[in-house]
Amino acid sequence: MRFLLRSALASALVLAATQSAMAQVPKTVQLEELTWTELRDQIHAGKTTIIIPIGATEQSGPGVALGKHNARVKVLSQRIAEGLGNALVAPVIAYVPEGSYAPPTSHMRFPGTITVPDDVFEKTLASAANSFKVHGFTNIVFLGDHGGYQNDVKRVVAQLNKAWAGSGARAFVPPEYYAASADGYAEMLRKRGYRDDEIGTHAGLADTSLQLAVAPQMVRLERLRSGPRLGPADGVYGGDPRGASAELGQPGIDAIVAQTIGAIRKDTGVH
Repeated sequence: MRFLLRSALASALVLAATQSAMAQVPKTVQLEELTWTELRDQIHAGKTTIIIPIGATEQSGPGVALGKHNARVKVLSQRIAEGLGNALVAPVIAYVPEGSYAPPTSHMRFPGTITVPDDVFEKTLASAANSFKVHGFTNIVFLGDHGGYQNDVKRVVAQLNKAWAGSGARAFVPPEYYAASADGYAEMLRKRGYRDDEIGTHAGLADTSLQLAVAPQMVRLERLRSGPRLGPADGVYGGDPRGASAELGQPGIDAIVAQTIGAIRKDTGVH
């Protein structure tokens, strides 16, 4: 009888210790919130897809904070990883090519924008991808939220896949992510009756609505609505953010997430 009690007690203690250890592991897809041993165990358990989110630190007019792309790509990457079920999310790459600083061009004409040379950016992407490959990730997915460096990312992916041929690892840049956030979302707004001169290409109705749907604290909405129409001199290109809303942005966010999940599953063959 004593033996049975001791055995039962020992089993209960082991179960309690196991449950306690499991409870300490955070339920997160964010790589930077895990310890290296937790990450190792998740890779061994089959989480071999890593998403590398690429943002930008740039002006988006006087109504949207400088970290717009960084916040948006982090939220979207998290939702995409959660939808995939076998993926984790790397820290956001926030330093990207934004033009020249001698003399300042494009967004660099506005305080707060940060630029790096294209070759530095590309080497950073390649180094991050090679780091993840070494640690056991086999699907390295780049998601770029800003249009200016899309060709740089494609070039890096091509170089990586050439170097990795036969290794079992592959790099991807699903075009659906940026296409859904740019042309795809603009078309959704057109079908709702909005004009191109309202939708815009940067810091306009579309851009601001998407941001309100994921990070409303970064948008100075009351200032926008009570102020005059903004233009290129203010950093707003071809659009009018005054009518932006989270409700208008949410369908765009949902489309970006759904289409990107579908594209990654198709590219990687993992369902």
